[in-house]
Amino acid sequence: MTQKSKPSALSPFKHRTFTIMWLAALVSNIGTWMHSVGASWLMTDLSPSPLLIALVQSAAMLPMFLFALPAGALADIFNRRTLLLLTNSFMLVAAILFALLVWRGEATALWLLLFTFCLGAGTAFMAPAWQAVIPRMVPREDLPQAIALGGISMNLSRAVGPAVAGILISLYGLASPFILNALSFIFIILALAWWKYQSPTPSRTLPPERVLPAMRAGTRYAWHSQPMKNTLWHVLGFMFFANAFWGLLPLISRSQLEGDATFFGFLMGAIGTGGILGAFLLPTFKEYLNANRLVATGGAGAALVIGLFAFTRSPIVALGASFLFGLSWILVLSTLNVSAQLALPDWVRARGLAVYLMTFSGSMSLGAAFWGWLADAASIQTAMLGAAIGALLFIAFAYRFELQQGEHLDLSPSHYWPEPVTHHDIQHDAGPVLVQVSYRIEETDRAAFLEALYALRASRKRNGAYRWGIYEDTRQPGVYVEYYLEETWAEHLRHHDRLPHADTPLQETVLTFLTDGRPPRVQSFLAAHRPDRRRS
Repeated sequence: MTQKSKPSALSPFKHRTFTIMWLAALVSNIGTWMHSVGASWLMTDLSPSPLLIALVQSAAMLPMFLFALPAGALADIFNRRTLLLLTNSFMLVAAILFALLVWRGEATALWLLLFTFCLGAGTAFMAPAWQAVIPRMVPREDLPQAIALGGISMNLSRAVGPAVAGILISLYGLASPFILNALSFIFIILALAWWKYQSPTPSRTLPPERVLPAMRAGTRYAWHSQPMKNTLWHVLGFMFFANAFWGLLPLISRSQLEGDATFFGFLMGAIGTGGILGAFLLPTFKEYLNANRLVATGGAGAALVIGLFAFTRSPIVALGASFLFGLSWILVLSTLNVSAQLALPDWVRARGLAVYLMTFSGSMSLGAAFWGWLADAASIQTAMLGAAIGALLFIAFAYRFELQQGEHLDLSPSHYWPEPVTHHDIQHDAGPVLVQVSYRIEETDRAAFLEALYALRASRKRNGAYRWGIYEDTRQPGVYVEYYLEETWAEHLRHHDRLPHADTPLQETVLTFLTDGRPPRVQSFLAAHRPDRRRS
């Protein structure tokens, strides 16, 4: 029997939609990195304060923390292509306005932070939807390669964009990278307009989720998913310490290394080149290192570079260290991104990725502000050395949180539960709904039964329940009642649709404790509200 060949690293390019969207995203990402370099360098002209320079990173990343979750909810509720078109159109207008300000010489530190925040807000609304549509561009077997190619696109743009921006600033002035960034949005808008995207077909006809309940459902899923929580722990710490490098690099390049805009662009280009090499080497690394060791290796490499930048004054050493940082960065980020993707079923994918991005950006934004403040209050050397030591300590702390636990989980709907039976039609917005499950077991099995039932608790909450509890009968030994609450009848039906195959063993383990071998008694109750009284 012949062994099935592994998909090629470039196999997603066989699909026309993916190829066109990948190229459009590459152009847009190059423009984004040109803006990033231009913004950081512009701030060094406008103010020598390390805090203000680091706040450029905070202004870029803070919107992701503030808006990623509602953006993820919108992406799971509405047509993702339409959302992407609107978001990129907004970013095009904002980029044009800021380019005009710089060209006219009217840009100030406040305007720079404000427009960086606006573009960051656009990225926040775009990122969850973009991540969630990748599975619609390629078949399932090509998805890991598509995600890896997305990382290559980002790092290729990081290699090209900053270097081009540095040269353009030296030759044509500070406005040039901002003008080209604005033009870059046109490519992705045209690609999205060309794409004949179709939203996934739901398994039953239900009204669209409302934004706030959808946000709560996404947060609840992430909180009660151990694979997702483990991933978020790693993201939280790594981003906080690593962003000392991103936040202070423009100032180090200008003051400590005495470089100009072109040299700063080459530093950023070296990071991107290292990231590209890391993306291609990642499959080889994965043959020898599991996910946790990959993240620990990449984190240690990043910490080494951060500590080195506390002292070095050699441009050559700085370029080599930046290359190593880019390689380390992609090892960590690619591994964490795959870990998050594997932890999420389709129904909550955009919201779950939004929680991931929110943690990513919040930690990054806080890190930039904190290390910038420390550099201002003490020195750049103190901030960089503190970040390097903190990163190494965090690696030792976070290693116990196992990554990519979702790799072997089947999160597709199992339809394990039968359809709910009702004696009359129920409005979808009626609720809340109380579900009671009655069990009868042998008292000798009490401890093991409760352990199994508490393991099932997380599944209930991941897929729709907002409150859960278990009670035992005071008169009849061995009789237990589990209950949980759901917000509406529509959420109750969605819970039926969402229950994944991976949770089936949890259900079946609980059933093994029943004394009579029959399924437990399941009852659903709808809140009975007092009829409205009419005024006479």
